[in-house]
Amino acid sequence: MTPIPHFVAGQRRSFPGDAPTPVLPVISPLDGATLGGVSPASAAVVDEVVAAAAAAFRSWSQTPIKDRVQPLYRFKHLVEQRLPELAAEVSRENGKTLDEAAAGIQRGLEVVEYACALPNLMASEILEVSSGVDCFSRRLPLGVVAGVTPFNFPAMVPMWMFPIALACGNTFVLKPSELVPFTPLRLGELLREAGLPDGVFNVVQGNRTTVEALLDHPRVAALAFVGSTPAARAVYLRGIQNQKRMLTLGGAKNHLVVVPDADPAVTAKNVASSALGCAGQRCMAASVLIAVGASDHVVDAIQSEMARWIPGRDLGPVITASARERITGYIDLAEHEGARVRLDGRQASVPGKEQGFYVGPTLLDQLRPESACARQEIFGPVLSVLRVATLEEALAIENASPYGNAASIFTTNGAVARHFESHAHAGMVGINIGVPVPREPFGFGGWNDSKFGVGDITGRDAIGFWTQSRKTTVKWTARQNNWMS
Repeated sequence: MTPIPHFVAGQRRSFPGDAPTPVLPVISPLDGATLGGVSPASAAVVDEVVAAAAAAFRSWSQTPIKDRVQPLYRFKHLVEQRLPELAAEVSRENGKTLDEAAAGIQRGLEVVEYACALPNLMASEILEVSSGVDCFSRRLPLGVVAGVTPFNFPAMVPMWMFPIALACGNTFVLKPSELVPFTPLRLGELLREAGLPDGVFNVVQGNRTTVEALLDHPRVAALAFVGSTPAARAVYLRGIQNQKRMLTLGGAKNHLVVVPDADPAVTAKNVASSALGCAGQRCMAASVLIAVGASDHVVDAIQSEMARWIPGRDLGPVITASARERITGYIDLAEHEGARVRLDGRQASVPGKEQGFYVGPTLLDQLRPESACARQEIFGPVLSVLRVATLEEALAIENASPYGNAASIFTTNGAVARHFESHAHAGMVGINIGVPVPREPFGFGGWNDSKFGVGDITGRDAIGFWTQSRKTTVKWTARQNNWMS
C-alpha cells in the first residue's frame, strides 16, 4: 500500500514518527481496490502541524481582509477549471457518481463565494456614545482552528469550514476521514496554487487518536466536526472540557410527510432523489416517509421512481463492506418484524465491479413507529414508510425524534404547508423539497441531537464562530493651543 501523506506548510509530507507501514487501508467502494493506506498522525505529529499553522498565523492574521480573500477568489476559479478531475477523485475514494461528486463540490463553492464577500459583511460598527467619545467593534481571528470532516462529502464539508475560517484571519488544520484522504490533499494544493501562504491551510491524516490530539492541543482555539451523533457528542464534550470553542454536527432521522393532495410526479422525483442520492449517505437524506390518509397512489409513484435507479449507473456504492452489512441487517430486521419489502436492494451487484459495496434501492412499507428502521439512522439507500390517519399523528412522530436536521412535507395546500412548517421540530424544513439544504447566506444546522453547540456551520453564524469581538472606546480631548489654526 502506498502511504498517504499529510499536507503541511504547503507541501505533502510524511513524518519520521509515522508508522513504517500504512496501518489503515483505503479501499475504493466502487470495486474494492486498495488505494493506499493512512498512518494516523500521533500527538507529536499534530504538534508539528499546529506549530506550522501557528507560525503562519502571525502574518496571516495581520493581512487585511480584502487581501485574505484574494486567494479564495483564485481557488474558486481553479476548482471550477479542475472540476472533472476533482469529481473523479471524489468518486474514486467515496463511490459517488460523477454527477453527485461534481454537485457536492459546486455546493461547497457556494461557501467559498460567501467567504469572498466577507470584506463587506464584516464592516465595523461605530457609534458616538457621548460628546467626543466613540465606540466601535471589530471581529478578530481566534488563531489556529481545526475541522474534522466525514467520508460522505470529501470536498463539500471541508469547504463548509475553511473558507470562512481563513477569510476571518485564522489558520486551519483539517483532519479528514481516514476513508477519504485524497481529495483534501488536492484542495490544499489548489489553495497553494491560488496563492495562499504556506502554513495557512494544513491537512493531517489520522483517526480517533489524531482527533483527540487536536482536541487536547492547547494552541487549537476552536474545532468544528461533522459525523455521527455519538461521535459528535463525544468530540463536543472533550473540546469544551479543554476550553475550546466547539460546534459539532451529528446524525439525523429525517421525516418526509406525504398528504393525499400531494402532486405524485413531483413528490416521487423529490423523495426518490432524497432517499437514494449519495446512496443515502448524507445527514439530509429522506429516511422515513409518513403517508397520511389515502396516499397509496403517491407511495406507488415513489416506488416506481425508486425502481428506476440502477446501481452502478444512478446509485453509487456505500462506503465499506461493513456499512453494507449493517444496512442489509436493518432490512433483514424490518422484514423479520413484519414490514413489507416493496423494493429489495440486498442482492445488488454491478457487472465488472462485483467486489464493490452496493446496496440497491430499498422501500420498506407498513413499519411500526417503534421499529429500528423507523427510529435509527441507517445511512443507506433505504426508505421506511409509516402509515397514519392525520397530519397531527405525522407531526407527533416527527416531533418525537431525538434528531432535528430536516423535515419536509409534500402538499398542494398552502394552509397545510404552513401548519407543518410551524410545528415541525427541525432546523431545516422543506415544502415540496426532498433535501431542504439552504443556500448561502442561510446557514446549515439542525436541532436537538443533530447538533452540539450554538449557531450554524455556514452563513453569518460561521463568522461569529470563527472570530471574537473586540469593542474599543475612544475619547479625544481638544487642546487649547490648536496647532492646526
